[in-house]
Amino acid sequence: MIKLRVLSFLLFLTIFSVNIVYAQSFTLSGTVTDKSGDPIEDVSIFLSKDSSKTGNSLPVQYQYKTFTNQQGQYIIPDLSAGKYIVIAYYPGKQTQSKTVSITNSDTEKNFQLKGFENEMQEVVVGGKQQQQTNGITRLQSVEGVTINESKKNEVLVLDDMVVNKATNNSRQVYSKVPGLNIWQSGDAGIQTSVGGRGLSPKRNSNFNTRQNGYDIAADALGYPESYYTPPVQALERIEIIRGAASLQYGTQFGGMLNFEFKDGPEDTPFELNTNQSYGSFGLFNSFNSVGGTKGDVSYYGFYQYKTSNGWRPNSQLDQHTGYISFDINLTEKLTLTPEYTHMYYLAQQPGGLTDAQFYDDPSQSNRERNWFKVNWNIFALDADYIFNSKTRLNSRFFGLLAGRDALGNLQRIDRIDFGGERNLLKDDFQNWGNETRLIHRYNFLDGISVFLAGTRFYNGYTHRRQGNGPDGSEPRFRYLNPANLEGSDFDLPSQNRSVFVENIFNITPNFSITPGLRFEYIKTEAEGYYRNIIRDLAGNILVDERITEDRSRERSFFLFGIGSSYRPNASLEIYGNFSQNYRAMNFNDIRVDVGNLEVDPNIQDESGFNADLGIRGQINDVFQYDVTAFHLSYKDRIGTVLRTEPNPKFNDLIDRTFRYRTNIADAKIYGIESFAEADLLKLFDFDTETRLSVFTNLALIHATYTDSDEPGIEGNNVELVPPLNFKTGLTFSKNGFEASYQFSYVAEHFSDASNARRTPTAIEGIIPSYKVMDLSAKYSFNRFTLGGGVNNMMNEKYFTRRATGYPGPGIIPAKVRNFYISLGFQL
Repeated sequence: MIKLRVLSFLLFLTIFSVNIVYAQSFTLSGTVTDKSGDPIEDVSIFLSKDSSKTGNSLPVQYQYKTFTNQQGQYIIPDLSAGKYIVIAYYPGKQTQSKTVSITNSDTEKNFQLKGFENEMQEVVVGGKQQQQTNGITRLQSVEGVTINESKKNEVLVLDDMVVNKATNNSRQVYSKVPGLNIWQSGDAGIQTSVGGRGLSPKRNSNFNTRQNGYDIAADALGYPESYYTPPVQALERIEIIRGAASLQYGTQFGGMLNFEFKDGPEDTPFELNTNQSYGSFGLFNSFNSVGGTKGDVSYYGFYQYKTSNGWRPNSQLDQHTGYISFDINLTEKLTLTPEYTHMYYLAQQPGGLTDAQFYDDPSQSNRERNWFKVNWNIFALDADYIFNSKTRLNSRFFGLLAGRDALGNLQRIDRIDFGGERNLLKDDFQNWGNETRLIHRYNFLDGISVFLAGTRFYNGYTHRRQGNGPDGSEPRFRYLNPANLEGSDFDLPSQNRSVFVENIFNITPNFSITPGLRFEYIKTEAEGYYRNIIRDLAGNILVDERITEDRSRERSFFLFGIGSSYRPNASLEIYGNFSQNYRAMNFNDIRVDVGNLEVDPNIQDESGFNADLGIRGQINDVFQYDVTAFHLSYKDRIGTVLRTEPNPKFNDLIDRTFRYRTNIADAKIYGIESFAEADLLKLFDFDTETRLSVFTNLALIHATYTDSDEPGIEGNNVELVPPLNFKTGLTFSKNGFEASYQFSYVAEHFSDASNARRTPTAIEGIIPSYKVMDLSAKYSFNRFTLGGGVNNMMNEKYFTRRATGYPGPGIIPAKVRNFYISLGFQL
């Protein structure tokens, strides 16, 4: 019995001792800083048991959560011995995870969080393998003073692309963005014309087009067309946010398109890059840039000269573009960035073709007296102030002084140009604006949520004139009768005042809801005169009257939207959003400049909404994908129809036919946009030093007109909507050599709402299906880069556009097979 009691007592002591040892608790602590070593406050720290899971994903279930204090410090007490995963998460920074083993003492684990912009700047240089984006990535939930949570978006990383940058080849540059319809009517890439989801590509007019975050279009409201496009060689990336961008950026239905320039390198006071390109049809492109950092000032600038004879007669081009930017760190918290951009070009326009002319010989030209001149000057000042890790204020001032002149014969293309006086159209633009944003992070439901508020002030002014110019064939842009123009003379001011708010509510570390609201005030005006001249069949003037006009339209309204995002892990996101949209009437909608065009006095702004539901993600660094179902509701779409009615000038005895601009119908557009890309060698565990990736980009879209009061419109297909838009390609890289192949197919679609297949003027009609192949390659060695390629390899004869005016009218043929070669050097 005694022995049993002794044994029981010894067993009790053993168990008690073991419990004492294992009941000991320990503390895990550390600090979180940015790349400069400054502490970051309110970083979310998650702790979970190690389940042999790797990567930087937030745990679906976590054991403990805390936040860093003002000194960037965190403490997790009362931990038992064991192996854990600790994760540091902060919006706008790369999530970082570390494994920690706690044995018999307190443990310290520190973090240094990097911004996502650093990750996107990593490319393959000189054969050294660094992280690749394969040319496309996504915006982070919060970047700078913008909220991108739950929005359909793409980011094109230009340094990772092997494309024809000398001509801004949009077909290659935007190849991985699904659903885009691209007009390929520019011979040397001086303008970009991109549209999506049934919206016209004309000079990006259905996107809110920006550069470094500020407007660059002629007039953001009254005339939202972009005659200037930054050179691809100067860009760091291109950001695209679809229709849900309306809450932060306002117009348009298409969303926001932003060109981000490169910055000067931080590790040298001076760096020179020069690239000289030669191509078919007399193309020469010289691009030269400088940049660097000295003390608290960094800078970047470039000059580009481009000239071409064009692949069609009467297509010569001469272009100059320059840019300069400084980042001035006045204090640790305040940075000022002044910028200036200048672009000038003179281009001869070969005109359009009829269908018969195109199929006979697409290279012919029937106009030799048409010219186009653009002079663009953009000024900007960006002020960025960081109060602390939670709050940031940004204010952008921007202005435009620009003009575009069009000279030539704009008669129907099926009529011969017999010479004589030409038509001259001049637009002069003067506008300025400011956009100010405040972003603030705050604690909410054991997490961090983000609030954004902003204002926008915009004043635009356009002086638009149309009259007779000189005869001959030289580019002389002057009016014969400037005091009494034969066409029209209008002053066109516009105003926009906006206030917007948006908030990311992080309900859990994996689930967020993002509502937003925007208030808009818009005023557009037109004051001037137009001439109404009626001639008989012999050309004699029967009526010549000068009609003055003074129109003004004011409106104010709210836009609402909401989005949601669910991330079960860092490699998968399910997102959806709904956002109201609008498009204000532009200058062509509220004034008349020719006698055969009339505008409905009750014409209204276009309104509607965008809705997206998508899933996107990646599997390790091998496979990435993005599939989205969307619906675009477009109410009161503005268009032009033909009308015939008795002419009161002839006592109603003779009918007159005229074009009537009005809200022709509602449009319902819906479809699926998908993108996927895989690294084939990594997929099958082959040589990881070599990259061989394949991508596919497929958009299936259905678009019809509904609820129309105009005869012959309801039930028609919406124009400029290819029902099938497919692109695929391969990219290979190894030891400084990179090559890419691309195939594009676009299905047949209509060019106007009447769904006409062919007309004598060639303005209306179908755009036949086409398929195009491109091949590009480059090799980098030491400080040199040698590149080259062939576009439209199979010499496809096709067109993407029927122009109603310049550079037509009529069919504008796309460029035939062409070659290019380039040599770059860095000093």
